[in-house]
Parts: sequence; C-alpha cells; structure tokens
Amino acid sequence: MLSLRKRAWISGGIAALVSLTVGTFLLYSFLNQRVLLRFDTALVEKHTRLVAALSSVSDNPGLLSELLFDPAYQTPFSGRYWQVTGPDGEIFTSGSLLDATLPGSAQATPALDIRYAANPEVEEVRLAQQLITLEDGSTWTVTVAETVAELNAERVETRRSLVVAFALVALIGMASVLFQTATIIGPLNRLRRDVAQRWDRDEELSEADYPEEVAPLVADINGLLARNREIISRSRRQAADLAHALKTPSAILRNELTLLAEGSHDMDKALEALDRVDAQLGRSLARLRAANSGEATQVRTDLSHSVDRFGRMFGMMARREGKSISLSCEPGLTVRMDAQDIEEVLGNLLDNALKWCRSGIALTARRRPQGIEVLIEDDGPGIPAADRVEAMRSGARLDTSKPGTGLGLAIASDLLQAYGATIALEDSAALGGLAVRITLPTVQARMAPKG
Repeated sequence: MLSLRKRAWISGGIAALVSLTVGTFLLYSFLNQRVLLRFDTALVEKHTRLVAALSSVSDNPGLLSELLFDPAYQTPFSGRYWQVTGPDGEIFTSGSLLDATLPGSAQATPALDIRYAANPEVEEVRLAQQLITLEDGSTWTVTVAETVAELNAERVETRRSLVVAFALVALIGMASVLFQTATIIGPLNRLRRDVAQRWDRDEELSEADYPEEVAPLVADINGLLARNREIISRSRRQAADLAHALKTPSAILRNELTLLAEGSHDMDKALEALDRVDAQLGRSLARLRAANSGEATQVRTDLSHSVDRFGRMFGMMARREGKSISLSCEPGLTVRMDAQDIEEVLGNLLDNALKWCRSGIALTARRRPQGIEVLIEDDGPGIPAADRVEAMRSGARLDTSKPGTGLGLAIASDLLQAYGATIALEDSAALGGLAVRITLPTVQARMAPKG
C-alpha cells in the first residue's frame, strides 16, 4: 500500500497536471484570440486609410499609390497588399502585388468582411473587404490584405512563452506539493518518533503537541502504550514468578539425586535428565521473556560494557583451565536488546566456545553497515557445515563427550530472533575452529524514518 507521502505526491501531481493543462489551453485560446483581434484591428485601420484615400482621388485612382506611404506596399510580394475595383470593373493594386490580384473580389458586400483567403498568385492572407459607395454614387470594392505569416509567427512566440511560463509554474507547483506534503506529514513523523522516545521514558504523549486532526489518534496511542506496558510488565512478572517457583523443586530434586549418587546409586542419567529439564525450562522462560520484549520495546543496552564484563569473567575461567581469551570491542556500542537477554546470549556462546576450544577463544565486537557485529571464534574441532542446522535445533547434541544440554545455541538463536537479530555458524578463518557471527540491531536502525 502506498505511503501517505506518496499518495499526496501522486494526487497533488495529478491535480497540478490537470490544472496546468486546462489552464494552458484556456489561456492559450484567450491569447490566440487577442493576437487575432489585434491583427484584425490593424487590418481594419489600413482599410479605413485606403477608403479615405480613395474618397480623395476617386476620379483618378491611379494616385492611390502616392497617398499610401507604406514602403511595404511598394515591395513586391512583401506580404502587405491593397486592391481597389472600380464601378467598371477596372482593378487598381499596390505595387507589392505586381500583376497579381487578391482573391474574392466578387464576394464583396456592404458589410466589412474579414476572412482568410488564398489563390495561386498570393500566399494565404487575411483580408478586409467591403463594397463602398462614395458620395457621387459610384460603387467600389476596397480590399486590404496581409500575409498570415506574421500572425502565425506571433502565435508561435505566444505558445513558446506560455510553455516556458507554465513550465516554471509547474516547477513551483511541484515544489509547493512537496513542501505541503512535508508540512502535513511532519506531525505524523514526529508522532512516530515521540512514540518510541516516550515508550523508553514511560511517558504519555501530549495531545496539545499535535494538530487537532491527529489528537484523537494520539489519545488512542496513549491507551495502547499503557495497555502494552501493562501486558509486558505482567508477562515478565509471570515469567519471573514461574522461574522462581520452578527453581526450588528443581534444587530439591537435584539435592536428593546427589545424595543418592553419593550412596553408590547410579544417578548420572537422572541428573542429566534434570539438567535437560532445567535447560528446557530456561529456554522456554527466555523465549517467553523475549516474546514480551523484543520488537515491542525500545530498550538500550551498553554492549561494550557487557563485553568487557564477560571478558573479565570468562578470562578468569579460561586461566583456571590453562586457556586464554582475546577481546576486541569498539567503545560506545549500544544495541536494542534487553541487558539480561544479550548477556544470556553472550554467556551461552562464550561458555560453548570455552568448553570446546583447545587453547583459546576470541571475541570481536564492531560496527557494520547492517548493524553491530559480534564474532566469537575458537580453535576447537568446529562443527561440520552439514551439521550446523541440526546444532541450532532444540536439544540437539552432536557430541556427548563433554557435559551439557545442547541448548546453548538454540536459546541464543531464540533470543536473537525475538529482537530481529541474526546468528550464523561459520568456519573461523583466524583460529580454525567454529565462528559464531551475530548481527544485532542498533538503536539508530530502529529510529530511522521509513518512507
């Protein structure tokens, strides 16, 4: 579905295009008529001057050329002509016609007639023609004509000016549409940003900060935010209560099994089963906690601080086993994950790496264009490419030579997916064992506006 911004651009563009098209057509028609009217007015004035000159020399029409001083009347086929037809049918013409005559003399009427005309001798002209009766009672046909080339040239120039003017108007109109769209969409963009920020601060949105058309939506969002906070808070409390309720009986069972084991009873399978129950419960509780956090929250965690703390803790564990850990973490890394969740992911992955490595592990955290990347590598046997999908499944243990439940990677994958993060198992280019690459969403990535 198109965004509001694109809808406004398209509708505004279509409206502007229709308005400009209709406006251009109407204005061009009006200006075209004005150009023709001006042309005809000048033609009528020339006709009037010719009639006045004829009245003065009706007894000797050959003197008309001397009374009409326009040089164009003397230039052959200049595009400006006059013609007078006497009562006896004798024709007198301007020098510009040479031996040619104007079309339509037989159609003359007492009313002034202005029309387009042409014949094989003269290019298309617009002529003013009238049958004149002088004071002595004689009847004359008086015609003046002018080529339409000048009229067409003026129309072309008018059309060109209109195209330029309306192109400028179109640019201004489109800029106005963009500005108007930005102005209208602005409160919605601000609302989206405020929702994320107010969620973090547990504050309500103020209806007075938004236009009256958006205020009802703000009130509804306040209600949804309050309801979501309550649901998430209740779910997390229930998960915590359930974890607390299960820890006690699990601890009692473990103590009883340990006592039986000390009494020469083989309790290894029972203890392993209990370990798996604890791990499955831990995974389920983690998934429940993440499902009520993940994309619904705007929590921020200082990843650099967590990496440093886990580095010190696992560093001591590695030294006790005669192993080492190498850390490389950019400062100021902040991720959009709950601190408890990201630290559970780091703890599971580091615990697996330390358990299977031969002499050392390495952790690298850095910024990447797609988010923050955390790479955990070891020099252990690694996991064959064909078995990596199985390793991510719930409870899949590919090697039982070392203690564990096989749920570390599955729990990490569940938590990461809840926050839109990714995890991939690869071969370590630096150490030769397994490399676990996770890409975490940054705070900025969540806050970036969408089109």
